[in-house]
Amino acid sequence: MEFREGTLATDTKIGELPLREELRGKSAYGAPQLDVPVQLNTNENPYSPSQALIDDLVAEVGKLASTLNRYPERDSVELRTSLAEYISAQTGVHVTTDNLWAANGSNEILQQLLQAFGGPGRKALGFTPSYSMHPILAAGTQTEFIAVPRGADFRIDLDSALQAIDEHTPDVIFVTTPNNPTGDVTSLDDIGRIIEAAPGIVIVDEAYAEFSPSPSATTLLDKYPTKLVVSRTMSKAFDFAGGRLGYFVAAPAFIEAVMLVRLPYHLSVLSQAAATVALRHSEDTLATVDKLAQERVRVEAALGELGYEVVPSESNFLFFGHFTDSATAWQAFLDEGVLIRDVGVPGHLRVTIGLDTENDLFLKAAAIVKEKGL
Repeated sequence: MEFREGTLATDTKIGELPLREELRGKSAYGAPQLDVPVQLNTNENPYSPSQALIDDLVAEVGKLASTLNRYPERDSVELRTSLAEYISAQTGVHVTTDNLWAANGSNEILQQLLQAFGGPGRKALGFTPSYSMHPILAAGTQTEFIAVPRGADFRIDLDSALQAIDEHTPDVIFVTTPNNPTGDVTSLDDIGRIIEAAPGIVIVDEAYAEFSPSPSATTLLDKYPTKLVVSRTMSKAFDFAGGRLGYFVAAPAFIEAVMLVRLPYHLSVLSQAAATVALRHSEDTLATVDKLAQERVRVEAALGELGYEVVPSESNFLFFGHFTDSATAWQAFLDEGVLIRDVGVPGHLRVTIGLDTENDLFLKAAAIVKEKGL
């Protein structure tokens, strides 16, 4: 490679870098961000925050702006207190500030947990298909990831799960419920059996919990205080994907553990303020959850009438098929101006539940794709 004085080498390839061996050949996480009329591919809440929330946030930022020359409150105590109040009310399980930890989205939460409980020589186990960031975060923390296939109905096959746990003795187990991308729920009884079989910790990823009528795994925390962590996010139900705020609920010892690996001042003043304001307005914000759940039922029924197979969902998305070639079907939807998600599961695609008008346009496109026999 030839360098000239005063220029940067812009043609360097990643293969020329001394990258860690386990990262070679991997692809970064990403979802297409395309400018199309209907964008239903990233499971965002389609409703904007209420005007009352916006006004409150603007006022709060105005008060804090003069303090931005100082580092934020390092342990986010006010925010964690608000989260504890929300979880106590939403799940019926009384928790305190000491049971809550917050970070930049649930991805940072999961990364911190893997930094503390995974790492070189340790294993994480998950039931696939599931959230694609689990193996990516495992690789980033040098934790071996073991994928255990779900059953033909995309639910966790408990016998296979227990056998895999016995065989691999993982240090970390991921259970995603409602599961992404399929939308199904794992029962508390099955979660309990997985926890009892686990030699290490179990992270129950409840990113879509507010959309489900099923009880939260937080109800199991008293029974399994040294094994269970419940991860959640404000990105979905709270109209807060841009705010990037995730959190987990667990015994206080888990908060002490992640404090050993978290970066100092990891949550900015603005992030903490925005999340706290959003929690103050949770009643208004979560009103959209019921609307989306009703729309999910309508869209699921309409897809069934069109002849699609739909996995029963308790989330804000639907996983459906069966397509001969899911990549070709995905493009056919895009040709109709509708962006949905190809998650790499043969024969299936995932669609986020959007506004009523967006869902109507999606169903119109779904009818056209069905007519094409894809």
